[in-house]
Amino acid sequence: MDYKIGNRVRGIVTGIQPYGVFVALDDETQGLVHISELKHGFIKEIEDIVNIGDEVDVIIMDIDEYSKKISLSMRGLHRPKYHPFSNKKKNPRYGRRTGTEFESIRKQLPVWIDEALREIEKNEQHS
Repeated sequence: MDYKIGNRVRGIVTGIQPYGVFVALDDETQGLVHISELKHGFIKEIEDIVNIGDEVDVIIMDIDEYSKKISLSMRGLHRPKYHPFSNKKKNPRYGRRTGTEFESIRKQLPVWIDEALREIEKNEQHS
C-alpha cells in the first residue's frame, strides 16, 4: 500500500517499548507511535492503553524520505477533553478594561503628570 502523511489507517500492535509502540500497518510496513502520541495527558504505563496484538487506528504523522520510517499518532485522532491551560488561574491584571485605549507613553505622559500633580495638591490641602 502507498502510505501518505495524514492517512488514517488500522494496524496491529507488534511491540511495546518505554518510548512507544510499534504498529504493523501491513506485512511489510511498520510504524512507531511515540509515547507522547498515544493519548492526551500523562501516561504512566503504556500497557494501560494498548497491548501486543491489539488492533488500533492511527494517523500517519510523518514519513522519513530517506529511511522510510513512519511516525504514527493515536492522539491525533482524538480531541483533548480539556484545554491544557484551562485550570490556570485567571489574573485580573491582564486584559482588564480601563476605559481608555492604548496610546504611546510619550503621548500619555503629560496626562499622567497632570493627574499626579492634582493628586499631590489634593493631598496637601487635606493635610
